[in-house]
Amino acid sequence: MGTFFRKSLKRFEIENQPRFLTFSCYRRLPLLDNNDIRDLFEVRLDAARKQHGFRLHAWVLMPEHVHMILTPSLPEHPVDIVLKSLKQSVGKRVIIRWKNMEAPILQRMAASKGRLRFWQAGGGYDRNIRDEEEMLEKVSYLHANPVRRGLVDSPAGWKWSSARWYEGIRDGELIFDTWG
Repeated sequence: MGTFFRKSLKRFEIENQPRFLTFSCYRRLPLLDNNDIRDLFEVRLDAARKQHGFRLHAWVLMPEHVHMILTPSLPEHPVDIVLKSLKQSVGKRVIIRWKNMEAPILQRMAASKGRLRFWQAGGGYDRNIRDEEEMLEKVSYLHANPVRRGLVDSPAGWKWSSARWYEGIRDGELIFDTWG
């Protein structure tokens, strides 16, 4: 039997410093490839922001992962608490719905001892954003994600992203916070 090493993530919690975060669905399954689930994620993201007081700068929801840039409200609400709250809120609701529907995808979501997982374990990717140049690069990167994947022709064409807001289209649920 092989030895397994769990990746540990060192988070640097610095007051008023934005964080670029990426987290994935369990086994990178496309569990977010449904408009109702994407809409649920957006609603729960807004609720998490109200509950935890973080500033949301940008985000994009892809079929199997999420990118976000946020500034946590420290010290009360560090990133790990924010992510746990958001991920549990979405995952539990979707799993309950799929159990009621007896959805076949549940078989692929079973972890050890049959426990169902919506999100990949661990902290995902977390990087402190140090300056405006890096912020602009990360916002551009995450907004271009759906275009690179061929989901839309332009960033603003993807509803589950802050790209529309950045282009002046204010028709979504979420309001975004400036940085600086």
